[in-house]
Amino acid sequence: MPKARKLIILLRLPMKKRVALIFGVTGQDGSYLTELLLKKGYFVHGMIRRASTFNTARVNHLFQEIHKKGRKFFMYYGDLADAGTIRKIIYKVKPHEIYNLAAQSHVKVSFEIPEYTMDITGNGALRILEAIRDFQLETGRKVKFYQASSSEMFGVSKPPQNENTPFIPQSPYGAAKVFACNMTKLYRDAYGLFAVNGILFNHESPRRGETFVTRKITRGIARIKAGLDKKLYLGNLDAKRDWGYAPEFCEAMWLMLQQPKPDDYVIGTGETHTVKEFVELSFKEAGLGNWKKYVEIDPQYYRPAEVNILIADTKKARRVLKWKPKTKFKDLVKIMVWDDINNLKK
Repeated sequence: MPKARKLIILLRLPMKKRVALIFGVTGQDGSYLTELLLKKGYFVHGMIRRASTFNTARVNHLFQEIHKKGRKFFMYYGDLADAGTIRKIIYKVKPHEIYNLAAQSHVKVSFEIPEYTMDITGNGALRILEAIRDFQLETGRKVKFYQASSSEMFGVSKPPQNENTPFIPQSPYGAAKVFACNMTKLYRDAYGLFAVNGILFNHESPRRGETFVTRKITRGIARIKAGLDKKLYLGNLDAKRDWGYAPEFCEAMWLMLQQPKPDDYVIGTGETHTVKEFVELSFKEAGLGNWKKYVEIDPQYYRPAEVNILIADTKKARRVLKWKPKTKFKDLVKIMVWDDINNLKK
């Protein structure tokens, strides 16, 4: 067969359907990752927890009717505590890529429910890894796995923190994430799974949960500006964090699974700012003047063990993934402040 004719035939063949399964699809990262993958032509499947109230607000704009022709977004009920359901979904979906973004992810709350945090955040990842291993052995189909690891794993390790920095977690959440991270590495080394850890530093957006400090600040400011509240109650203002923009971090997740070999990567901005700086800039952006007139410190928001400073060393991600953050700290604050102000007006 002439080479030109052979090339034409190859070009006419349909592209292989890429299927992704996201655990934690209704969270901040899950919603942005779903948007990204749909734009890239993926069929996206997500697992959601059953609740008595609707918990799909972040992905409602992506919802597609069951009988819609060409539907590419699907959701299933399940729970990371239920190994049977995890397996059923994986065997039904037959994904090429799996992203585990699900967790009990609130650090302060993890001190109050440590056993549950370990079961979901730690053992939940193990249940997925075991299901993937069995699925590959039984079907011969390869699956790439992304584990959402966290900068909280570093705890009190000396900054800046990179892929070789020791883990010294200071919360049940951090400890559970260390377990999940180590199990991901173990299954990669012991069983040859294409399994990676994305060690993401703090990443925020208007879709951040309202109990997380950044969103608590911007939402509180919106309510003060609207005359609904007079005070904003916070905890440790001196904690330093590396804050980035969540949609950009989701692109890094995808890039990790497109590499020829699995590996772990630290993702962040390389800058650190205090909670106080976030507060000051947010009040300034909203035009409310001196933040000290509105902010009260409440000791109940202190953690039993504090992580004082986190700064990402992202040299590896920049070199291998060709990824770097684009949104600056002040722009992130502006995006979040005005989204909450405008939403409250509506």
